[in-house]
Amino acid sequence: MFIFLTLRRVLTVCITCDTFRAMGKVTIRDLRNHGGAVLERVTLGETLVVTRGGKPAAELRPLARQPLRAEVLLSRWQSLPTCDPVQWQADIDATLDSVI
Repeated sequence: MFIFLTLRRVLTVCITCDTFRAMGKVTIRDLRNHGGAVLERVTLGETLVVTRGGKPAAELRPLARQPLRAEVLLSRWQSLPTCDPVQWQADIDATLDSVI
């Protein structure tokens, strides 16, 4: 049953991690018996509260990402496609209803 719940939660993890999501709970027994699956959930961005006897005992959360070096950021910035602001605004106006 735990594996099914794990797979279901993995499918609903937010990719960008920019929205608030309630913390999941995992028992100390599940952590012991299914540690790999629990860590996979954390690796995918989920924060979990570990409970012992129904009471919160610890919190598992992903580590903060390492900042990118300036060289990497510059190379990514230089490879971005150019954007014509006038055409961009025209595309938005054509897509959205002008009543809004």
